[in-house]
Amino acid sequence: MPKAEEPQLRLFVFHHSGGSHLMYRDWPSAFPAGWDVQIPDAPGRGPRDERPALSDTGALLDHFLAELEDRLTGRFAFFGHSMGGMVAYELTRRLLESGRTPPLWLGVSARGTLHPEGDPARRYLLSDDDLRRELMAMGGSSSSVLEHEELWELFRPIIRSDLHLSESWRTPPLTAPLPVPLSVFGGTRDHVAPPHRLDGWAATTAHFLGRHLFDGGHFYFHDHLPQLAAQIQDDVRRALLLARAPSGTAR
Repeated sequence: MPKAEEPQLRLFVFHHSGGSHLMYRDWPSAFPAGWDVQIPDAPGRGPRDERPALSDTGALLDHFLAELEDRLTGRFAFFGHSMGGMVAYELTRRLLESGRTPPLWLGVSARGTLHPEGDPARRYLLSDDDLRRELMAMGGSSSSVLEHEELWELFRPIIRSDLHLSESWRTPPLTAPLPVPLSVFGGTRDHVAPPHRLDGWAATTAHFLGRHLFDGGHFYFHDHLPQLAAQIQDDVRRALLLARAPSGTAR
């Protein structure tokens, strides 16, 4: 059989703690028809996925590298929201460190730069009642899950496991800025990753394409998907120009 034609761009979107592809199911239609937008799930998403959720960053990265192995070809880019931002960043580092082709662009959303001792919030240690209130305020979990005892019992271990992974994240310091163009995104009223905590991402890359803020909280994209998709497309275009420019200067 003939080999399938590569898309113009394959965009991998990595989900937040306790999330899955379901919250991002409208994303593919927001991008050009020539883009292949994929939202890979971490293990343990939903009642039909019997795999245990992973609470170790290294194991989660190994999972995604193995699952996406044959799709990290041609032109591809990474975008990650919250915990997904950590995943996208660490996968980029893994690819570079192993001598493989990295994404042509990296987008980090609603994810602050690294605390030396992990995230001081430690939401995974909250009581069930406090955790449910926190998740409700963040807006990333359906009230039908948070208020239904049986559904909460089903999803609670996944949420706590993801939060533990995300909030205890530590990573070796970079020896040099990443050669991959990077953009950072956030909500103006996000109390989890407030705008000032996004500023440190500029130092992680040789080609910082800017901090883009949208009105809203941690899940600002619910109300701004068309605008966010347009900004992602613009930044990917700029990253492509950088890759073609001998001087490496942005245009």
